[in-house]
Amino acid sequence: MAGVLSDEQIEQFHRDGFAVVTDMVGPEQRRQLMERAVAIVDEWQPTGAQTVFTTQEQERTSNREFLSSGSNIWCFFEAEAFDEHGELRQAKHLSINKIGHAQHDLDPVFSAFTYTDDLAGAAADIGMTDALALQSMYIFKQPGIGGEVGCHQDGTFLYTDPLTVTGFWFALEDATLDNGCLWAAPGAHRAPLRKVFKRLGDDDAGTEFDVLDPTPLPDAPQDLVPLEVPAGTMVVLDGRLPHWSDVNRSGRSRHAYSLHCISAAADYPDWNWLQRPSDLPLRRLDRSDRA
Repeated sequence: MAGVLSDEQIEQFHRDGFAVVTDMVGPEQRRQLMERAVAIVDEWQPTGAQTVFTTQEQERTSNREFLSSGSNIWCFFEAEAFDEHGELRQAKHLSINKIGHAQHDLDPVFSAFTYTDDLAGAAADIGMTDALALQSMYIFKQPGIGGEVGCHQDGTFLYTDPLTVTGFWFALEDATLDNGCLWAAPGAHRAPLRKVFKRLGDDDAGTEFDVLDPTPLPDAPQDLVPLEVPAGTMVVLDGRLPHWSDVNRSGRSRHAYSLHCISAAADYPDWNWLQRPSDLPLRRLDRSDRA
């Protein structure tokens, strides 16, 4: 089922830690995902405290909703969505940072987009022939308030032994310097994983970072290169690759769908923050585990 990526794209992935694949998602697919994401937000009713997502204060924001979202669909607000009185500054659908983290299994529109021969083939092309779909995110990068995503390695948050996590990031709108495109450090995936993000117990116990290597990550943005890509592009990201995105102060959103996969042969520790119950097992991209 390989043969989706070109030889040059496969070479780029192994050399730089990322590969840019244009024209991977057609206009109709993008429309379906974007309309479904807005519908999910419209239908979603927050309960209790408002859950804000920010990578800058990850330990403090690891509440029950975040830690249980590996097996459900939850909406996370932007840090700047609320005024000084705790009220939304604008409509709910313009205030959400992201939707996560199991819509690829629980929502038919996102599931149909995720489990395809093309995506399974792209994973196989880079050596992941047994890719399991672990986590998904729909990222809004809202106009004016889209938050920064600090420089990080995906392996920090979705660790396996050996490290196999790979990101498949789909631009549903043009990603530019103005609206907060991805930036990456070419070749830096050859360096060690710096830290891991661990849950301390059940959903109420919180989380902590465990430092593995004290070497600082590259400084953003000066040590990175921008990945400005048109809508429909897929970016494949090695789990050790440092990457970052800036705030969005423009008047245009930067919607994206992101899927993280791991190898079925790797060990996934039970201290990873994202856990799935036994009645929601991980599934292979190639759908070989289904009738």
